[in-house]
Amino acid sequence: MSKAFTKEDDTEVEFEDEAADLPGGVTNYMTPEGLQRLRDEFRHLQQDERPKIVETVAWAAGNGDRSENGDYIYGKRRLREIDRRMRFLLKRIESAEVVDPKKQKDKSHVFFGATVTYVHGEGDEKTVRIVGIDEARTEFGEISWISPVARALLKAEEGDEVEVRTPKGIDRLEVVKIAY
Repeated sequence: MSKAFTKEDDTEVEFEDEAADLPGGVTNYMTPEGLQRLRDEFRHLQQDERPKIVETVAWAAGNGDRSENGDYIYGKRRLREIDRRMRFLLKRIESAEVVDPKKQKDKSHVFFGATVTYVHGEGDEKTVRIVGIDEARTEFGEISWISPVARALLKAEEGDEVEVRTPKGIDRLEVVKIAY
């Protein structure tokens, strides 16, 4: 059968690396724990995930017709996703500038890596940790150092009141506690 009549597409769809570039002029600060998480994810993809998918694709390719072979088609797609993520992680790991908050000498001000408790203008108390762009996890109270809240809190002391611009307007935050 002529290749013109098959559904298989020989062209590889090349995906752009997810958020590969940092915002202009921004240093990729990272805590030691955040860098280790990225390294662990890279190692997991490289040593566990990718070899399993390669094995599946090789097996599926040996089954003949690839045009309607779901294992082959989805395996190839997953390989591209894994490879893209690995390239992204490698770029971020290489560009990381590690800042250890435990070595912070001035513990009276908010700096990168600090855990800050503040009171929102409405009386709600919230605790956040200021971390790198790639390690921010809001579900754990970690926010990126370039976020509006973190930028407002940086260099503040306990008792300081700072303003943060939000879509709703300007909020006032009072720094209650700083820990490293």
